[in-house]
Amino acid sequence: MPAVAEILSTVTSLPDPRGSELPTCPVCADSMIAAEASAYLSDNLISYLWTCDTCGYGFVTKHATKRIRCN
Repeated sequence: MPAVAEILSTVTSLPDPRGSELPTCPVCADSMIAAEASAYLSDNLISYLWTCDTCGYGFVTKHATKRIRCN
């Protein structure tokens, strides 16, 4: 089933730190466990493709990473 190209924020209001970065489907509210694909857009920006196993809705999220300085 083809995915719809829509960009949503990965920020959620879940209190659990392990689940706070995992999105839920905006159509059926099912939990998403793993992205279908990912791609580096730049040095600190990653794009993820999500497809809901329950309803088939697809969307894209973007996540900015922080650089860690090693001393």
